[in-house]
Amino acid sequence: MDKIFQKLLQAGIDLSSVGVECRKDSQTYFCTPKGASVFGWNGVDGIHFCFVRGFGGMVFVVSPVNPFPNYVHPLAENFTDFLRLLLACGDVAALEQAWMWDKAQFEAFLQDNPPTWEQQETLVLVSEKLKLTPMEQPWAYIKNLQASFDYSKIKYIEEYDDVVNPDTELTSPELKVYFDGGFWGHSGKDRAGIEIRLDQQFEWAGHHWIIPAAYSCGKGLVVDFCMRTPVEDIRKYMEKWNLSLDNDSCVNFTKEQQLQIDLDNPLCIDFIPRLDLNGKTMQTSHGCSVTFNPCWPDGIINESEAKWAVDHYGLDASFGWMIFRAAFPWAGKRCPQIKSLSLTMEQRPCRVPGPHFQVHAPGDRFTFSHPVSGTVYTLTVQNMEPQTLSQSNFGSNRYFYPTNFIAMDYTLSPETEEDISVSDCCDGDKPIKIALREDSFTPKAQNDACVGIIGGADGPTAIMVGGKSQEGLHMVCSSLHFEPVKGDIEWSAMFNIKYFDEAMFTLV
Repeated sequence: MDKIFQKLLQAGIDLSSVGVECRKDSQTYFCTPKGASVFGWNGVDGIHFCFVRGFGGMVFVVSPVNPFPNYVHPLAENFTDFLRLLLACGDVAALEQAWMWDKAQFEAFLQDNPPTWEQQETLVLVSEKLKLTPMEQPWAYIKNLQASFDYSKIKYIEEYDDVVNPDTELTSPELKVYFDGGFWGHSGKDRAGIEIRLDQQFEWAGHHWIIPAAYSCGKGLVVDFCMRTPVEDIRKYMEKWNLSLDNDSCVNFTKEQQLQIDLDNPLCIDFIPRLDLNGKTMQTSHGCSVTFNPCWPDGIINESEAKWAVDHYGLDASFGWMIFRAAFPWAGKRCPQIKSLSLTMEQRPCRVPGPHFQVHAPGDRFTFSHPVSGTVYTLTVQNMEPQTLSQSNFGSNRYFYPTNFIAMDYTLSPETEEDISVSDCCDGDKPIKIALREDSFTPKAQNDACVGIIGGADGPTAIMVGGKSQEGLHMVCSSLHFEPVKGDIEWSAMFNIKYFDEAMFTLV
């Protein structure tokens, strides 16, 4: 075992905040190299990190959803360098994607995605406990390593050739479903679940749903939910937002546009399923999903796992499909005989942007209607003033953060239990990266102020300072800026809304 890796484990440092979740399981994918020792998982798309027998302490990243043949790339000569790269970049995302970027794209990604507070705390622990400094030129290090690496030396299991060989017809593998797995593989040594054919269909949330099967596993029941979408709806959605292979990134849209894009997406709905098995409620513990979009060229956007699921269940490929796999732990220690099984579908509230408005001073009012209930509300400004945070509140000497904002206190009339909030429409200024001395990775000391920042890495949408506000008094703060905020802030009302009622369906 690598000595630095061993020290990391002994120090009890959790790297999950920077994208490397340590697990003790034996999950593998078709593109996991032979002799791989997996030590970390990214938590999305089956991305995992490993050592490979025969390559010393070199660290590799395995990305199952990458296009052929870019499934596996070396990231660092050893685990020490891997940690130094994390110290330099703040998160593993930049390292995993570096193979497809030039230097400008790599640095732009780092600039747009500075470390969060939680990530900074982790990086400080790594630096102090293991006495490591950030890699001076991370992009050059990774590119030089990957350019000199002989990829032909990596050996794969036989399944790899069956999946990626471009000279053979791609065939769907045998579908095996595991409780602790997804569409891309499974973890642990548990056995595949036993299929229970259901072939149930129903209408809910404006879609036709098919539940072809459930799978009885040792730890619980796994159910596949297949949501059908007409291709005409998908085309209208793509045309509305001008979505294409070159324009499907969130970089090209504002945050409010991204919210609306997610709301409009006919292949996406966030829901909470519950099962009632023999009179006992079963809640889902975890799940994953894949989408099949017939408007995209095969092999470019559509995940092969989605196509395999469509083929396996005999779903009509002229429609779009969202296939969600949910796991429900058994209520007891053993798998019961299924005498009755029903399903409750509940929509998870979605964040909906509302009307924009500007207010100038205490006493100003803005009237708006709730988009679902139609209730008319009046927002009245009670206080509005510029405020400033200290750089020490951010606990980092690697970035210079904007600190100026406008704080606004307001009331809503009538008072409501509906989830209504206010947000700054402007994204704010992005933090600026500061060049570090080679021997420095010690953050500035934090003061004792009670300051919490809520929002994305590129600028918070709200700031909470101090304790609770008075009853009936709400507070919102603008995004952060380097210069004092001048002029009127453009605010937006925000609503958390459920558009569809709960519904129950009989499965068995």
